[in-house]
Amino acid sequence: MQKTMINDLKQAVVATGNLLDRGHHTVTLALSVSTNHRRRASVEFIQQPSFKLAWNEVVDRLTKTAQQSWVRIDIVQSTQRLSRAKFTEKLAATFRMNYWREGVSFDPEFKTALLEMEINGQAFFKPSKAHKIGKNRSGSWVDYDAVMTYLKRRSGELAVDPKSVPYVWTFTTAGVFTDGEKIWQLSDKEDCTKGIRVFTDPKTEIADFVGDGERFLVNQIQDDGKFVYGYFPAKQKILSSYNYVRHFSSLYALLEAIPFTGREADYAKVKQAIQWGLDHALVERDGALFIDDRGELKLGGQALLLLTLCQYQNVTHDETFMPILMKVFKGVPYFRQDSGKLVHVLNPDLSLKSAYRIIYYEGEIVFALSRLYQLNHDQAVMDFVKKILDYMVANDYGKYHDHWISYAINEALRVFPDNRDYMSLGLKNVFIHLKFIEERDTAYPTLLELLDAAVKMTDMIKASGNEDLMEPYDLVHLRQVMDYRAQYELITGGFFPEIAMYFYNPEKFIGGFYARHDNFRTRIDDCEHFLSGLVNYYNYVYRQE
Repeated sequence: MQKTMINDLKQAVVATGNLLDRGHHTVTLALSVSTNHRRRASVEFIQQPSFKLAWNEVVDRLTKTAQQSWVRIDIVQSTQRLSRAKFTEKLAATFRMNYWREGVSFDPEFKTALLEMEINGQAFFKPSKAHKIGKNRSGSWVDYDAVMTYLKRRSGELAVDPKSVPYVWTFTTAGVFTDGEKIWQLSDKEDCTKGIRVFTDPKTEIADFVGDGERFLVNQIQDDGKFVYGYFPAKQKILSSYNYVRHFSSLYALLEAIPFTGREADYAKVKQAIQWGLDHALVERDGALFIDDRGELKLGGQALLLLTLCQYQNVTHDETFMPILMKVFKGVPYFRQDSGKLVHVLNPDLSLKSAYRIIYYEGEIVFALSRLYQLNHDQAVMDFVKKILDYMVANDYGKYHDHWISYAINEALRVFPDNRDYMSLGLKNVFIHLKFIEERDTAYPTLLELLDAAVKMTDMIKASGNEDLMEPYDLVHLRQVMDYRAQYELITGGFFPEIAMYFYNPEKFIGGFYARHDNFRTRIDDCEHFLSGLVNYYNYVYRQE
């Protein structure tokens, strides 16, 4: 690595402050290096009585390191000794799996220390069998066998036995990261942004990651058109299940992202993937087409298939799938009862299987049918959309604060631009949920999707002359929350190199998006929601038309 870069790294490290542990008169640095980006980063802890001595060791390592390596330097800034019992109790009380955010050492000299991302990147802390995501405490415990195997491979014979030492040292860090060209300061906030880059140019950084995200998702489409469904990167595991509805919804997100990136060659892969889905997922009943997802015909399946085919035609002007679109629309009335209520799941023989499955479906179908009407201007489509919306108004669907309802109302106002009932429903849908959105600690990408559509909707309401409907609401705060969530969800859910470097084959996941609370799972529908939210946010905020 070039001397100028090493010197710049030194200045960035010094700028973090709190380098010296004055209680023990030591400086402790952790150097993580991924040379070829295809293997997990090597990690080395360096402890010396002064920063100068510690940095001399860092310089010795970096002068032998390739310029384009990913290098992360963490500075231990505070430590606390805990009895093993107290540590065990504290770990078990962690609410979400993988939300342990401190480093851990089994000796005071940090010879057996582990960074937070070493721990989470290899799932060394495992949840109890009783843990249910979002429902109860994780009950996490240390997989000492895996930890010891790793530490021995990293450092050789261990000075202590991690399973039996009476005390454990937890520690916090600040840090910097470089890809060999630029240096980023890493957040030292004690929240979910900790250890991840601090944005200095959000416009550029969001756009760059969307580009990486589109490439990652399109690369999951295999030669036959089927996706690699997802991964558990911490477990080095590929998901074997598949969901046809998510197949199409992920293609919809790509069809929003490709116009953003301008990589029009990717349309061919999307078309191939659409055809694979049509060939493998569709069944025909009474002249109508349905997605058969493991013996279930879902209203959401009709919606996402319609939405994807409409978006494909909109952005490519290729009308190949128009005949299929109308056959899919023909299947929608089978989900509507005489009362106007929509049912959610049918059996393959069109009998009712489940009247209700998830609140998403109503919003999805209104969104999709509104798009279809704008494509073909078929009165039958318009009439059906109105019937569903009127039922949603009569039954106060605004109370559900669902992102698909936000999408649906925003799109429906293009068809019914003066309907105050639909406007009121859409406003309630977002504003009763705004405090939750602002305070949510997980990345939760559908919240940005909800905000994107809601902000656009407020502009449409203004343009329609119905601003009185918005007097009870704080529109300024709505936009502030949207800006906050856009950066927060990307920082806490995007596979930046400083996070990916601790997983297997790091470069494979750049541009992917993860669910930290589920072993950093990255699935095509995770990527779908992040991409759609970020593309719509960027286009609204930064592209002036």
